[in-house]
Amino acid sequence: MIYPDENTLRRVTQGDESAFAELYNYYKNPALRFTVSLLKDEEEAENMVQDVFIKIWVKRAQIKPDHNFNSYLFTCLRNMAFDYFKKVEKSEQLRKLYMENIRVAAEDEKEENERRLSLVQTAVDSLSIKRKLILKLNIEEGKSYQEIAEFLRISKNTVKNQLVKAKQILREKVDFATV
Repeated sequence: MIYPDENTLRRVTQGDESAFAELYNYYKNPALRFTVSLLKDEEEAENMVQDVFIKIWVKRAQIKPDHNFNSYLFTCLRNMAFDYFKKVEKSEQLRKLYMENIRVAAEDEKEENERRLSLVQTAVDSLSIKRKLILKLNIEEGKSYQEIAEFLRISKNTVKNQLVKAKQILREKVDFATV
């Protein structure tokens, strides 16, 4: 293939598509090799070469046929590669920051849950032995008021009253401690 001369570049600046095809066909493979050598990613390099030629076509009126087009093209590709690296680095930094924020939030949530569990345990420990037993039978073992009453040989109403009082005390102590 013949090296595109000033005349070819002049025709490109005037919108001659066949001259642009000559330019593209001449530079496509060297531009691709150069870009792959920078990026180490063939697919991204192909996209970049396509993008640079699209920009050249769009801004063809600004091409100076008497200047070194070779230098212009490879400088554009190098700058696009540097911009790509900056974007990738920024994206990686944002991903790391996001993951760190998720980790910190999970730790904070775990600490808060442990703190609340400790508050509840302290509040439960402050109950009388009888209330604690009724609460355990109801909540941990899932026993009904009737079953608890029969097991402890007390009235169903006493079970209900003791549970209401126990839950009220727990609510007050936990709510007071979280304020």
